[in-house]
Order: sequence, then C-alpha cells, then structure tokens
Amino acid sequence: MTLIPQELIRAKRDGGTLDPEAIRAFIAGFEGERVTEGQVAAFAMAVFFNGMQPAETVALTEAMRDSGDVLDWSDLDRPVLDKHSTGGVGDNVSLMLAPIVAACGGAVPMISGRGLGHTGGTLDKMESIPGYSVAPDNALFRRTVKEVGCAIIGQTGRLAPADKRFYAIRDVTATVESIPLITASILSKKLAAGLQGLVLDVKSGSGAFMAREEDARALAKSLVAVANGAGLRTTALLTGMDESLASDAGNAVEVRNAVRFLTGAHQDARLREVTLSLAAEMLALGGLAVDVEDGRGKAEAALTGGAAAEIFGRMVAALGGPADFVERTDGYLPVAPVVKEVAAEGAGTVATVDTRALGMAVVALGGGRTRPQDPVDHAVGLTGLVGLGTTLAKGDPLCLVHARSDDAADAAARMVRQAYQLADAIAAGSGRPAVLDRFG
Repeated sequence: MTLIPQELIRAKRDGGTLDPEAIRAFIAGFEGERVTEGQVAAFAMAVFFNGMQPAETVALTEAMRDSGDVLDWSDLDRPVLDKHSTGGVGDNVSLMLAPIVAACGGAVPMISGRGLGHTGGTLDKMESIPGYSVAPDNALFRRTVKEVGCAIIGQTGRLAPADKRFYAIRDVTATVESIPLITASILSKKLAAGLQGLVLDVKSGSGAFMAREEDARALAKSLVAVANGAGLRTTALLTGMDESLASDAGNAVEVRNAVRFLTGAHQDARLREVTLSLAAEMLALGGLAVDVEDGRGKAEAALTGGAAAEIFGRMVAALGGPADFVERTDGYLPVAPVVKEVAAEGAGTVATVDTRALGMAVVALGGGRTRPQDPVDHAVGLTGLVGLGTTLAKGDPLCLVHARSDDAADAAARMVRQAYQLADAIAAGSGRPAVLDRFG
C-alpha cells in the first residue's frame, strides 16, 4: 500500500484504529528513513496518549520483528525457549535459568541486554568473566546452543533494527512509558530470536520500572496477549521487587552469587523461588514437562544433581571464558580494593527497602551506567544485603560495600543506610511472596 505517514499519524492522533497493513508500511518506512524522525516521534506520542488495540500491537510487533533477521532453529532437535525480565536489582536469574533449562533438554539462545538506570544488565555481568564473548559470530553462537544447550549473548545489529531506532526516539521524546510500545519493543526481539516458547518475568515494587502493581499487571497481560497473538506460546509471572532479589548486587558479585547458587554453596530463598518457577514454566511450554509442577521437579533435579552447573561451565568455555571457571571462580573474577561494612544505625526489623536506591548505589560505585556509552566497573557492588523482615541490633551489618576508594565506599554506604527503614518487630512485615501471580 502507498504510505502517507502524516495520515497514519493523524488517524492515531484522533483515536482511530489503524489497519495492520498501514502499520507494517510505516515500520518498513524506517529503512532508508522514508519515515522521518519527527514522524516517528509524533506517532509514538499519538500512541502514548491513545493506546492501541491488541491487533494493532500485534501488527506493530510483527512489523518490527520482520525489519531484520529472524533466526531459524529448525535444525535443532530440542524446543527453543527463553525468558525476559523487565529488570530489577540483584536479578541474576538468567545465569542460572539458562543452564537449568538446557540441562532438562531445552535450547536457550538467550539474547540479553546491558544495564541502564538503576537495573543491572546480564551482558555486563557476563563480561566480568575473563575472555567471555557476548558478541560471538553467528556460527559460534549457533554451535554453542546446539552443543551446550544455551548461550547468553547480546543483540546483533540485524535483529529487529526498527525497534532500535524506534526506542532511541522514544527515549528522548518522553514516550517510553507506553504499554503497547513497551510490549512491541520487548516481543519484536524475542520473536526475531525464533523461539517456540517464552516466559516473562514482570516485576513490580520499589526496584522495578513498573513500581505500581496495577501497571505491572497491565503490562504482563498485554505481553501475554500480544505474544500469543503473534504465534509465540507465552506465559508471564508477576514477581516482587521490593528488595534485592539476590543478596548481592553488582556485576562480578552477582556472577559469584550465581556460581554458588548452581553449585549449591549458597542459594538465596527468593532467588531460588523465582528461578525455579520460571524454569518450570519454560519446561512446560516446551513440552519437556507434562505441567508446571512436573517442570519444577525436573528443574530442581537438574540443579541439585549438578547438571546445570556443568552446563554453565561448558557455556563459559565455549564462548571464550576459562574452562575451569566454575571450579576456580574466585581466581578469575575481579575484586574491588576496598570492602567496607555498612552498619545499621539503630535496632529494629527491616520494614521497607528502597530497592531502586540500592541499584543507584551500585551505579554510583561505577557498577552501572547512566548513558549507554558509559564504562562499567565489574568489580564493585554490594554483598550480603539483608532482606525484609530481618531483625537487627544496632551495629549489625546491612551489607558490605565493594568499592574503588574509601570515599566511594562511604558515599555508597550513606545511600544504603537511607534505603533501609527499620521498625519495631511487631509492626514490621516480612514482605510479599517472591511470585505474586501468573498469566497465560
């Protein structure tokens, strides 16, 4: 069809429902910039104010998927599965989830992102490992998935390129917080990855982008409806982000936490619940378990029996990291020169945690970025973070700060203390469950 961008923008501005063919033509116009930056911005603002019908969001998602390469895994004899998290603090689930599902017979080509704002990025964590390549060539990526069962890498330039341009414009025009546009952005990349099943971890709470539970629920419902409408079997879990998911937050410290989790040396309870719940959903979607309960049992067996840890080690080696990384983790990960304890200034029980503030403390240490081009210090972070409901005496540790300098450690310690609110044990709650709801 002949595209007149301003007419499509006018129709959506006036609250109309767009024809799927018109949406596809508009996204196709991104190539060669036949649709201008101003027109993209105007369209995004029109959608921001007037929303989209489910069929429109499906069409937008599929059009952005088809703007670049769509991976084909038909040569694999195992189901191709993945998960996506809306982001949080201490969320290193991907590092355990991919090898657990691979150990149970799934193929997990996990295409992940970097941290921005207060949330950590999976790629930044993996780059803590010496030699590990988050940007392998296509042949190595495919070989690793086929032979090991999983690979955690970054997005290639040819995967949903229209989304990259669209998001960059949304980011500078105050149109990021639109559920249809968020939905299309997330799912276009997952659809382009050639998946057969997808589980979404949609977070709510003080450390989530969707802090209000009603907003997170709306996003989860939209993601599930659109993904299934586009032919990708999908479920979603609503999970709490009112405290750090792992007791460690940073890059290398979260990798160390993940290895300890996989080997059974230490497993944070909430992290274990979220990881195994997501694994159970993935295995059920892929037909590797008869239902979610069966999937949970299989995932637990892969974890406790050591198969998941073995696969994680093989993935690291296949993508350029040390062959004995799991066995000698502490010998390879970078370590910050300054480690300081953050002591509670009073006694009481942890009643609330400003989890976003904890994430910003990691950023302030250098462990995150406020601009995409910022470098990341992989060694810094917070460890031993106490959770909601923990009763403390004055002087008990809230966490340990890992920093480059005493000044940086002291500044982060102040941010951590401000993030924790203590109350009388009787008045304090113990927090919400780790998994709040399921959709799909």
